[in-house]
Amino acid sequence: MKAPDSARHTDPQCVLVLQGGGALGAYQAGVCEALGGRDVHPDWVAGISIGAINAAIIAGNAPGDRVGALRRFWEHTSSELLYRLDEPIGFARRAFNEVSALYAATFGLPGFFHPRVPMPMPEWPAEIGRLSFYDTTPLRATLLELVDFDRINHGKTRFSVGAVNVLNGNFAYFDNTQRRIGPEHVMASGALPPGFPPVEIDGEWYWDGGLVSNTPLQYVLDNRTPCEMTVFQVDLFSSRGSVPRTMADIDQRVKDIRYSSRTRLGTDTPRQMQKMRAAARRLAHKLPDEFRDDPDMAALLDHHPEGAVAVMHLINRTRGYETNSKDYEFSRMTVEEHWAAGRADALYSLAHPEWTGRSLEPDEIMTFDLAGDRLEKPLTVSNGEHA
Repeated sequence: MKAPDSARHTDPQCVLVLQGGGALGAYQAGVCEALGGRDVHPDWVAGISIGAINAAIIAGNAPGDRVGALRRFWEHTSSELLYRLDEPIGFARRAFNEVSALYAATFGLPGFFHPRVPMPMPEWPAEIGRLSFYDTTPLRATLLELVDFDRINHGKTRFSVGAVNVLNGNFAYFDNTQRRIGPEHVMASGALPPGFPPVEIDGEWYWDGGLVSNTPLQYVLDNRTPCEMTVFQVDLFSSRGSVPRTMADIDQRVKDIRYSSRTRLGTDTPRQMQKMRAAARRLAHKLPDEFRDDPDMAALLDHHPEGAVAVMHLINRTRGYETNSKDYEFSRMTVEEHWAAGRADALYSLAHPEWTGRSLEPDEIMTFDLAGDRLEKPLTVSNGEHA
């Protein structure tokens, strides 16, 4: 079994952090396509829920095969229902999305999940592995088809996915530096109740990691090796939004807030700790000599720089036609829009002068959220395309 490299890296370690968000995960596939096109390949991929599925496809394929494998997954699971009609706009588009989401909820998605028949009722007892509205057995076959798990377990890319223990509520990460990874670990990370059933691993049952935290950034920062890092944090729900005008808007806004949580906490907390350590070092130089060997002061100063971290934050922004069903609206048209948005946001951010000209102090953590103004300020990227 692999162990993390404890030596300091010469080049920045590249990390891809993928949030959960169902059908919105096509945005992450677009980001991956943009990064690969710029010859940016992650040394470490960490994901939650749909982010875990995308992460497995990325880590389980050679760099040149990743976009193709992601394309096969998203084309296979998305529906062409009404796709051949002229593109609807306004209220018609919202109605289109609702019909598409209803279709997925009613009939399931090929290669992903299908409804249980009969559907479990609230008070009907059953085996825990069948306590869900949908059966995710098809997802296992899809993962085995698209993901080379030998590559995940013996390749150079570190792989981590998060889940929640059903019995004790504790967060757990399945990391290929600590255990052998199989399809069950990926499925556990995406087992969101009550839609999907828990997954049994080593006698324990696990649900979707998004129940506790929908982003694995904190795990990455807490378990890093001493080196400079470049992190691409790809979120599917935006913490920022507008004032709701309808009850449907409220449902969507609640979901955005719930599943975008902790995205800033992951960087804010380490940054604050960094400031406190710097303050402790300054204080030590002001104290009389007799206090410099004090055990409490020694504990405050017992920190070795781990290396600077640059975080490119890429966020899937809510569109006006989307509703509360956006994370299970798998129409081919919407999936392709999310993919294109992720690709464009990543290309724009990679070419942005604040990113290309970034300069970090040793042990500094800096976050770059650059794509928010992309539509207002189009930027020409190096290959002549407009991001």
